[in-house]
Amino acid sequence: MIGTQRSGSNLLRLMLNQLKGVSAPHPPHILERFMPLLPAYGDLENPENFARLVEDVCLLVEYNPVPWPGILLDRKAIIERVERPTLPEITRIIYEMKAEHEGAAIWMCKSMANIRYAEELEKYTEKPLYLHLFRDGRDVALSFKKAIVGEKHIYHIARQWKQEQEASIKLRESLGAGRVIQVRYEDLLSQPQRVLSELCSFIGAEYSDAAMEYYQSDESKETANSGLMWQNVVKPVLSDNHNKFLKELSEEDILIFEQVAGDTLEKLGYKKHFPTEKERDFSEEEIALFSESNLKMKQEVRRQLKPEDLLKRKAQEELLRSVSSRMPVL
Repeated sequence: MIGTQRSGSNLLRLMLNQLKGVSAPHPPHILERFMPLLPAYGDLENPENFARLVEDVCLLVEYNPVPWPGILLDRKAIIERVERPTLPEITRIIYEMKAEHEGAAIWMCKSMANIRYAEELEKYTEKPLYLHLFRDGRDVALSFKKAIVGEKHIYHIARQWKQEQEASIKLRESLGAGRVIQVRYEDLLSQPQRVLSELCSFIGAEYSDAAMEYYQSDESKETANSGLMWQNVVKPVLSDNHNKFLKELSEEDILIFEQVAGDTLEKLGYKKHFPTEKERDFSEEEIALFSESNLKMKQEVRRQLKPEDLLKRKAQEELLRSVSSRMPVL
């Protein structure tokens, strides 16, 4: 799955996870977290270095806030199965093991930051299919403002959304509709059976109405229990969960978003709230103020987290800090 978080990706993941033969676990964001840290491991052709990376990636999965129940990640088996010593290969084997454990032939990684690593994924003989899930970026921004994760100032959210959406659009133009399917979140809300049926045809799965019972599944309950930002996944489809930005974002925030990403909104079929406004470049001084505000808002969200939410993320955060401490000094 590619695109930007807070776009209904957990909803769609849980729906697909209900289908026979499909494995769609909650993502530990392997590529997003470890790609920037690869210099800490040195030459991965060195077996010791590669084994250390395998160990740390397995720990990341095992520390995931939403557990992967019942599967034992055999480090030695992973090393034996990889075709080459790379992070995408480790990721592939781990997801394959999860799918095999569930008796599934199809697996999906829901880490939407995968779009940043499409070039690496395309180097492999077996080419992946891509599911570009997108949502009105202004509703995405509103969701990020409330979430534990992500940017908080509207400028930074808009810039990230624009970059990831443009990259996803470009990938579809490059690879074609046979490799990249686009799913509009608002369509998933209003016509879930149709959207899921089309998606099943694309990935080679059989559609079942069991997908619509996602909110009653153990996976949904476990996800909801793992963090406040996933509470909606134990509810049926919220068909009116869109255009909330019109009531909850300020006019200034909407304007800034559209000045950053208005053209991309229109590319994806959304109408601008300020149709006469054009995208513009903000000054260094303006961006510095936005960044200062963004940092303060992130810190405030962190302070307001419940102890249990912090505890569920602590192990992963400590692991990543430990790896970061080994990064070479440039």
